[in-house]
Amino acid sequence: MTPVLSTTSGYRRLFALPGARAFTAGNLLARLPMGMFSVSAVVMIAGSRGSYALAGAVTATGLAATALAGPWVARLVDRHGQARVAVPATLASVLGSLALLLCVRYGAPDWTLFAAYAGTAATPNIGGLSRARWAHLLHDDPGALHTANSFEQAADELCFMLGPVLASFLTGTFFPEAGTLTGAVLLLTGMLLFTAQRATEPPPRGRSQARPPLRTPGIPPLLACFTATGAVFGSMEVVTIAYADAQGHRTAAGAVLALQAAGSCAAGLVYGALKPAGIRLGHCLTGMAALMALPWAAAGLAGSLWALAGALLVAGMATAPTMVTAMTLVQRRTPADRLNEGMSLMVTGLLTGVACGSATGGWAAEHLSPTAAYAVPAGAAALALGVAALTRVGGVPPDVAADDAAA
Repeated sequence: MTPVLSTTSGYRRLFALPGARAFTAGNLLARLPMGMFSVSAVVMIAGSRGSYALAGAVTATGLAATALAGPWVARLVDRHGQARVAVPATLASVLGSLALLLCVRYGAPDWTLFAAYAGTAATPNIGGLSRARWAHLLHDDPGALHTANSFEQAADELCFMLGPVLASFLTGTFFPEAGTLTGAVLLLTGMLLFTAQRATEPPPRGRSQARPPLRTPGIPPLLACFTATGAVFGSMEVVTIAYADAQGHRTAAGAVLALQAAGSCAAGLVYGALKPAGIRLGHCLTGMAALMALPWAAAGLAGSLWALAGALLVAGMATAPTMVTAMTLVQRRTPADRLNEGMSLMVTGLLTGVACGSATGGWAAEHLSPTAAYAVPAGAAALALGVAALTRVGGVPPDVAADDAAA
C-alpha cells in the first residue's frame, strides 16, 4: 500500500517516505548541470573562437532543439518507464556535450558546434521525472503533493542559482572546458543514481489511449501562461545584465540575478510548508504581475544597482508559488499515463518564452534603454495574468477521467 502523508506534514515527514531521499539526491545531482551547460558553452566557445555571437547562436540552437525533443522523450518515458528511457537519453546528451568539447578543443568547423550541441536535446526533463515520482507516491494526498511540488520548484531555483556560479568558477580556475566536462559527469552520475531507485519509479503505462495533453481541456491555456512566464525569466536576465553594464558593474549582474532566484527558492519552501488554502493560479499571477513592476520602478526611480537587487529579491518571491500552483494544475489535468509528456510540454512552453523574452528584452535594452526595457518582464507577467483571466485557467480542474472516456 502506498504511504500517505497527513496534510499537516512538513518536509521532514515527506522525506521519511521509503526511497524518497535516495531518488531526490540523485535527481539533484543530475539537475545541477542544467544551470551549468549554457554558461560553460558560452565561455568555452567565445574563448576559443572569439565570438559571443557564435556562442549565443549555438546555445540558442540547443535550446530550440530541447524544446522540440522534450515532449517526445517524455512520451517515451511514460510509455516505457523512466530507467529504460532516461538512461540512454542521458548518454546521448552526454555524448553531445563531449562532442562539443572536442570540436571546440580541436578547432572543428563552426557548423559542428551546432550539430554537437543539438545532441544535448536528448536530456530528459529531470525535474519532471522527480515530480512524476512524487505524483505516483502521493496521489491520494494532495496536501503532501503540494509540499513536494514546492520543494521541487525550490530545487529548480537553487540549481539554476548555483549552476552558473559553479560553471564560472570551473572555467575560470581550471580550463575553459572544465565546466562542460564536470556538468556531463554530474548529469550521468546523478541520472544513474536516480534511476537505480526502482521502488519509487512509476510503472510504465504502455501506449496511451488518452488524448494528448494539447487536446486535454485546460492544458492549452496553461501552456500559454507558462510561455508568458518564461518570457518574464528570459527578459529579466538580459535586461538586468544590460542595466548592470550601463551602471559600470557588469560583473555583479550574476550576483544580482542570484538574489531573484534566492527569493523564489525561499518563497517556494515557505509556500510548501504553509499550504495556504484557497490560493489559485489567478491569485499567484496577480501577485507576480504586481511584483514584477518593482524592478522597473527601482531602476527608473532609484537608479541604483543596490535598489534593483532588493527589488529583484522581492519580485522573485512571486515566481515559485506561481510555478508550483501551475504545475499542480498540470498534474491534475493531464492523464496519468501522459504525465511526463504533459510536464515536459510545459517546460517547452517555458523555454519558448525564455527565448522570446531574451530576444525582446535585448532589443528593448539596445534600442530604448536598460531602464525602459524592464517594462518587458512586467508586460509578460501582465500577459500571463490576462490569459488566465480570459480562459479561467485557474478554476476547478475538469474530470480528466471522464474526458478520457469520452475521447
